Amino acid sequence: MKEVTFSLETEEILGLFGRNGSGKSTLLKILFGNVKADSIRAEINNQPLPISEVIPKRLIGYLPQHPFLPKQTKVRDVIIMYHPNEKEQDAVFYDSHIATMTHKRTSDLSLGELKYFEVVLLSQLSHPFLMLDEPFSMLEPLHKEKLKERLLEIKKTKGIIITDHYYNDVLEIATKSMVIKDGVGFQVNSIEDLKEFEYLRN
Repeated sequence: MKEVTFSLETEEILGLFGRNGSGKSTLLKILFGNVKADSIRAEINNQPLPISEVIPKRLIGYLPQHPFLPKQTKVRDVIIMYHPNEKEQDAVFYDSHIATMTHKRTSDLSLGELKYFEVVLLSQLSHPFLMLDEPFSMLEPLHKEKLKERLLEIKKTKGIIITDHYYNDVLEIATKSMVIKDGVGFQVNSIEDLKEFEYLRN
């Protein structure tokens, strides 16, 4: 990547687009501190933010592209592990889809069930910002719609970045969007813009 600049506030959802290999996932990893950038400047509330403080200060929750939960742990135990607070637990336990799988081990979930569970689990963290790498991947249409409703609800208290090739679903809930092309970030507002930047075919 050469130059990608953006701002994000609570009550905003940023849709992040780009062709495979453009650097979308790498950008999220840099912001989370998993990958080191040659140069990065980050601020929160107009104050410089060292990337090394993102995790210890619980500022950004991050959903990686690939599964990350312990495989042999039951769903109900994972919920308690991530959310010792009972109110946060209930928000996950009482999700109608997750309620049907709490007795299962995460290794027994389908890829769609696992992805849905991961997103809902992270959505209840206290972190003010949330980055989601392919949250709609493998989801059934019904659960995809349910997840979009949840993200719009938590948007009231969080700033969210979503990158996913299901571009229609992202555009539906994003308050602003950008595409990365040739290492540079550009603002986009519509499907026509995505075509102009060659993310989609004309």
